[in-house]
Amino acid sequence: MSREYMNDLVAFVTIAREGNFTRAAGKLGVSQSALSHTLRGLEARLGLRLLTRTTRSVAPTEAGERLLKTVAPRFEEIEAELSALTALRDKPSGTVRITTGEHAANTVLWPVVERLLPAYPDIRVEITIDYSLTDIVSERYDAGVRLGEQVAKDMVAVRIGPDMQMVPVATPAYFKTHGRPVIPQDLTSHNCINLRLPTSGAIYAWEFERKGHELRVRVDGQLVFNSLSQVLAAALSGAGVGFLPSDLVRPYLEDGRLEAVLLDWCEPYPGYHLYYPSGRQNSAAFAVIVDALRYRG
Repeated sequence: MSREYMNDLVAFVTIAREGNFTRAAGKLGVSQSALSHTLRGLEARLGLRLLTRTTRSVAPTEAGERLLKTVAPRFEEIEAELSALTALRDKPSGTVRITTGEHAANTVLWPVVERLLPAYPDIRVEITIDYSLTDIVSERYDAGVRLGEQVAKDMVAVRIGPDMQMVPVATPAYFKTHGRPVIPQDLTSHNCINLRLPTSGAIYAWEFERKGHELRVRVDGQLVFNSLSQVLAAALSGAGVGFLPSDLVRPYLEDGRLEAVLLDWCEPYPGYHLYYPSGRQNSAAFAVIVDALRYRG
């Protein structure tokens, strides 16, 4: 159907419903003469009179009544669907896809999502654990989670967690046997549990800082993992010294299963940020997730 026919049918239905050209013209936002011209054009193309006009009102002819019964319900369905879509726009719903590392997923994302979802049954959240610096645009993610210093400058970054701190830890038995390091360089003589970086494939050099002096120490040991949970498990087993986020090891420090060393060299650094492309129209569901994750500490 041509756009011209569609506009003419809308005009016809409006006139028939209102029973008056003046009211119909006001509702459509056109002049009465323009509306009369539109209807005459429709009748001319159909070769049928659709409305009977009197000085006080208009009424459908037999042909007009038949057309009204056929067309009006279709327009009502379209109007209802458009209203439903508008409501859908305002009602948070749909899937939000986020790529993140394991530690951020466990300590920042999941606690928030767990509390949020019962209140928003139409929102779905897909969290993908990926340690590489994923291109969220090409991979069709809504957002990613990275440390503040790793977020690209052309992205919108929203802080979702406090500053972080990495600390060397091991069991009391390990330190009793091998001694406690006094300076970061002492770690080179310890059996350290290394972490392989998925982005470059290199072994992570442990980073320390004290009073503005930065130091990187390349340690060695019998074990190399590519996730923090494995490093933690190995440290708890007494296999060596692990370098882990303080919030991850805090329960084990408190109950005495682990001990931390070199704390005067462990300065905090910017924590996790949610990032996403600027200038993109985001859904109501995404806005709800971002607001819930926003760090307010």
